[in-house]
Amino acid sequence: MEAAFSDKQYYAQHFDPKGYLETYYAFSADKEAEKALTVFTLKNLHKAFTLGGLKGDTLIDIGSGPTICQFLSACESFREIIATDFTDQNREEMQRWLRKEPGAFDWSSIAEFVCELEGDRERWAQKEEKVRSSIKRVLKSDVTQPRPLAPVSLPPADCLLSTYCLELASKDLPAFRSALRNIGSLLKPGGHLVLATALELTFFLIGQCRFGCLYLEQKALEEAVKEAGFDIVWVEATKISFPLPLIDATGASFVVARKR
Repeated sequence: MEAAFSDKQYYAQHFDPKGYLETYYAFSADKEAEKALTVFTLKNLHKAFTLGGLKGDTLIDIGSGPTICQFLSACESFREIIATDFTDQNREEMQRWLRKEPGAFDWSSIAEFVCELEGDRERWAQKEEKVRSSIKRVLKSDVTQPRPLAPVSLPPADCLLSTYCLELASKDLPAFRSALRNIGSLLKPGGHLVLATALELTFFLIGQCRFGCLYLEQKALEEAVKEAGFDIVWVEATKISFPLPLIDATGASFVVARKR
């Protein structure tokens, strides 16, 4: 049975960033599926930014959540990163890591993995500092609005990144398409969209709290990206067997596309 969709106010009230990080980003052998998803994401971010040569002045990340792992490759390719999220608690959790506060999430294992992809696992501490220095602002975003960063106005970015956000923020396919168009307005023509999406997801849990999401198949995802004004450059998809009843996604997709 499909879970009822969880709107942005539900996230604002109930999303627990610490619980989310401990559940999905522990990067430990006993969380095989969760680790597999993170590895898939990190390898494709490495492919896009480090191997694929996506670079520029400004990258805007939409729906950053409390995570920083999506910046571990991108920080080497962009002068400034703008992190954004709808919920106050996610932005604050990220800030705790940026400020090196006691109790902030430990990203070192994931940073080591990315540094190993780049050829030097021992550089993880320098890598974390590069991420900290690259993130210039942490802003509120709302993908349901035509101006997702309002009242803040930014020059169009060279790259737009979003990992596992839009399928959580969109109640149906028209809303997903609208969200893609909304965030696309932040990107300059010829700029790149880098999008990671959970496939066929209807819910995930943080503790006992259930979050209902948009069920999205690969074909519908690619059509939505094209309809939003992008030409797809490359796509990578994977199947992952997640442990029920934690989360029911069947896999994930990674899309790099260029704005027309």
